[in-house]
Amino acid sequence: MTAPDRYAVFGQPINHSKSPRIHALFAAQTGQNLSYTAQEVGPAEFDQTVTDFFAAGGKGLNCTVPLKELAFRLADRLTPRAQRAKAVNTLWRDAEHGLSGDNTDGLGLIADLTVNHGLALGGQRLLLLGAGGASRGVIAPLLEHQPAQLLIANRTVDKAAAIAAEFADLGAIAACGYPDLTGRQFDLIINATSASLGQKLPPLPSGLLAAGGACYDMAYAKLATPFVTWGQAQAARLSLDGIGMLVEQAAAAFEIWRGVRPDSRAVIALLNQERGGAAS
Repeated sequence: MTAPDRYAVFGQPINHSKSPRIHALFAAQTGQNLSYTAQEVGPAEFDQTVTDFFAAGGKGLNCTVPLKELAFRLADRLTPRAQRAKAVNTLWRDAEHGLSGDNTDGLGLIADLTVNHGLALGGQRLLLLGAGGASRGVIAPLLEHQPAQLLIANRTVDKAAAIAAEFADLGAIAACGYPDLTGRQFDLIINATSASLGQKLPPLPSGLLAAGGACYDMAYAKLATPFVTWGQAQAARLSLDGIGMLVEQAAAAFEIWRGVRPDSRAVIALLNQERGGAAS
């Protein structure tokens, strides 16, 4: 019997990851012979661990917090969307291009927001929390939908302002610190910080969410994350976690690696059923 092709996700922390389960479901759906594991990898050992993985015959990697910007710098060839994001979540190697990098986060977020949950982005006031690699991957796709405004809020204002300037050619984007949010309102608030992984919440004022607005946490958990709970307390029309985004971005990576597109919505439904519909 032929040994399965090896794939993995690297990150820190990683024990919570649903990616191995998702890719196992994709493989079963599509008849692909592969294995997919999760490995705790920190920034200091990232470059060498990636090199070792591919040297040992690995076929593809996903990279999550806090490794996406490191993966961008490591790749020999980048897709246009990875170049724009300066962050990479999907790596693979081929004879012609060496180590290639893409960013499927934006595809995953937009698909979950607009297709799976029917949220309109055009003309809306959007707030994006955080200015790390997770944010970078979704800014261009969000701006492509022509929101009325995209505001990046971050503890370090200079970092958010630099990113806003970098993407200013794509649409109405600005930056501020968390204290500057008081008195403002938004139709959609997206949490791209890693706060939920530590069961924490960014310092958000009450009244930030407009009537009929929605909240979306790019993190996910078995139970509602602190941000999802905050959104519910703000009377959000929808307060969602990122399990749908995770599956959608994984489906895009799977298609890059294997050349076949899995049924993402069936997998989202199954994962929500397994966790009792929490945070969905």
